[in-house]
Amino acid sequence: MPSGVVLLTDRRQARRPLTEVVEAAVAGGVRWVVLREKDLSRAERAALAAELRAIMAEAGGTLVVAGPDPLDGDAVHLPAAGPYPPPAVGLVGRSCHDATELARLTTEDYVTLSPVFPTRTKPGYGPPLHPGRLGELIAASPVPVLALGGIETPQQVRACVAAGAAGVAVLGAIMRAGDPAAVAATLTSAHQAARRPQPSSATKGAK
Repeated sequence: MPSGVVLLTDRRQARRPLTEVVEAAVAGGVRWVVLREKDLSRAERAALAAELRAIMAEAGGTLVVAGPDPLDGDAVHLPAAGPYPPPAVGLVGRSCHDATELARLTTEDYVTLSPVFPTRTKPGYGPPLHPGRLGELIAASPVPVLALGGIETPQQVRACVAAGAAGVAVLGAIMRAGDPAAVAATLTSAHQAARRPQPSSATKGAK
């Protein structure tokens, strides 16, 4: 199941060739990547998916393809608009934004909830959920949730985990980075620290 820092691709925002950015993100700890690039032809996307799948497999990671066509793989991420029911593949995620869309879920394995924060990738998209509303929607979700939208700092990662998110989906912060590996490592470390069990007050007092 996707968790940690999940990278969404956008080669138009990337400061390096997309495969290099993904390799750098993987070096920084990313183990889940969602291939978007929907403007490419199926043949071009399938070739790109094969390249990225090889990178992910070497690191023990997983490539998910945005849209109902898994491009010779077994994992897809669907838009809120459909299709319903989801295709019968190994892993299915869906983009959601509110309680109504969460209520439509059937056999999906996980969802993204967005936008959590104002996002430079989609200016004006929203309104932002912020961690408070994110937590309410996570409580209503029947499946694990990835927080998405405007997540660029360790503080934002920690706030999403505190709200109950299994992970955070990141696009611009890594795609636009001069050093994608360093950004991925910083956000991944923040997620790991936020998920680490905190010692209870009784334990602290015993020290």
